[in-house]
Amino acid sequence: MPTLNKIGAVFLRSHHTSPAEPALRRLRVALAVCFAADGFLFAGWVVRIPAIKDQVGASAGQLGLALLGVSAGAVATMVLTGRLCRMFGSERVTVATGVMLALSIALPPRTHSALALGLVLVFFGVSYGGLNVAMNSVAVDLVAALRRPVMSGFHAAYSLGGLLGAGLGGLLAPRLSPATHLSLLTPVGLVAIAVAGRFLLAHPLRHSVRTAGRDTAPPRDSGHTALLVTVFGLIAACTAYGEGALAEWGPLHIEQDLHGGPGVAAAGYAAVALAMTLGRLSGTVLLVRLGQTRALVLGGLTACAGMLIGALAPAVPLVMAGFALTGLGLANLFPIAIARAGELTGPSGVAAASTFGYGGMLLGPPSIGFLADAFGLPTALTTVAALAAVAAGIAYGVRNAGVHAPG
Repeated sequence: MPTLNKIGAVFLRSHHTSPAEPALRRLRVALAVCFAADGFLFAGWVVRIPAIKDQVGASAGQLGLALLGVSAGAVATMVLTGRLCRMFGSERVTVATGVMLALSIALPPRTHSALALGLVLVFFGVSYGGLNVAMNSVAVDLVAALRRPVMSGFHAAYSLGGLLGAGLGGLLAPRLSPATHLSLLTPVGLVAIAVAGRFLLAHPLRHSVRTAGRDTAPPRDSGHTALLVTVFGLIAACTAYGEGALAEWGPLHIEQDLHGGPGVAAAGYAAVALAMTLGRLSGTVLLVRLGQTRALVLGGLTACAGMLIGALAPAVPLVMAGFALTGLGLANLFPIAIARAGELTGPSGVAAASTFGYGGMLLGPPSIGFLADAFGLPTALTTVAALAAVAAGIAYGVRNAGVHAPG
């Protein structure tokens, strides 16, 4: 379909898709659209958090508790989603949860108390968590079919969608109420999922991967495999904590502590999304040239330095530069971890590592809220730097444990 090919051209050009399988090319574009829609919708929500916080009259701690609804819904759903992917196919689950996410995005601004917001965010979290496990499971199968480590390209699509969503949010925030803005995102999400879903459902990948011999690898020691999946899950959790904190508290830090307006606050998240997009577009080349361990360690240390600047700098330009550097450092850590876990055990590995990873992303913001009440938001945000350094340390510590880059 020409429209899909135009949307996904930037991702395809960056990774040299094999011309031998036109169906795989179309699937890759369709899946990139799903990732982009996910990032677009999530960014639309996060840039309106300050306004919704004021609307419901929540303190930082109360907002943190409300955001825990996203965490509870997502984490509780992720392991179940892995089973659903095996039963019904990752493509079907991707489409179903994508529709749920597009519908749920309109609900948070229609609440008027922290309790009601938290309850609504449980449904949002179920949709978001389920979609991310299902999409990444499809991506793992597609990586196996293409035989290239292109997972970062799909996460670049997510970041590009986040960039577009944050940019649009910055333009609309001074003009539209959160309810009007987020309601407009629902039809956009539904159309994107419907168009991309047509291709995903028409060409399920699991059979193709099996017949290509990708599921016939020698059996692994189950204990060792489970340990490796846990290791990659911990790396994903440490780095995703930073993504969640930047998304949901970064704009508030700029607006509350540095007295920037709503548009400037949205631009802070847009800087993160842009840096992550650029980092992930170059992720395949980086992984091939540096190898998994060096890519993980370098990314973690870069994110650590960037977040210290972003949390503690006294001026908005420096904070935005620090946020961008953090996004660049975090860009490829999560895709590498999820891809490797999926290569080890398929959808169950994706679900397990995603539960760790998105647990970190979604539990991070409530933790930041509690710490902000006690010590102030700038100090609370330095925990992002600490966990990025932990991720780098874990990656370096397992460098001789038989953990290698896929592809």
